[in-house]
Amino acid sequence: MRAAVLATVIARTPVDARERMCIERFVTDFTRLEEPFSEHADPVHVTGSAFVVGPRGVVLHRHRVLGIWVQPGGHIDPGEVPWEAAVRETVEEIGLPVEHAGGVPTLVHVDVHPGPRGHTHLDLRYLLDGGDADPKPPPEESQDVGWFTWDEALSIGEPNMEGILKALASGPSPDRGTVTATFGEGRQWT
Repeated sequence: MRAAVLATVIARTPVDARERMCIERFVTDFTRLEEPFSEHADPVHVTGSAFVVGPRGVVLHRHRVLGIWVQPGGHIDPGEVPWEAAVRETVEEIGLPVEHAGGVPTLVHVDVHPGPRGHTHLDLRYLLDGGDADPKPPPEESQDVGWFTWDEALSIGEPNMEGILKALASGPSPDRGTVTATFGEGRQWT
């Protein structure tokens, strides 16, 4: 799995200069880590998150610790791969049944950012289909969650997400992988 994850990250075409820098940082840190998927092995570790999209736009939630509007996601459990963690964390955090758009995991963004407790997250972000249902987060998770239009998401989302939100809002691109689900305003990723 380690080699496949690294190859996928290296093969990404970044959406902007920030992602280009994050990919370089990801590769540098990832290759030095003995256990890159373990949150306990090193303060720098891989996480999995998701841009949940559907006919209503994109789902964001206010992070319960950091207080910022972001996509759902989190740490990778033992035995999990990043794209499985993205689905599990999304379901746990926002209570919305999701699946990989087009039925296959599609890495749409790489970001490196500070996490809580002095950690650095090497975040792999996947595209998930959220259908049209309302999020129903469990009581222990942030209740500030909802569907947002692309413009609304750009106005409230963490500034580090600007490039990927604009890229996803603009529609299909060959370097986004094979995605066949249709999302908001009739856009289809193929």
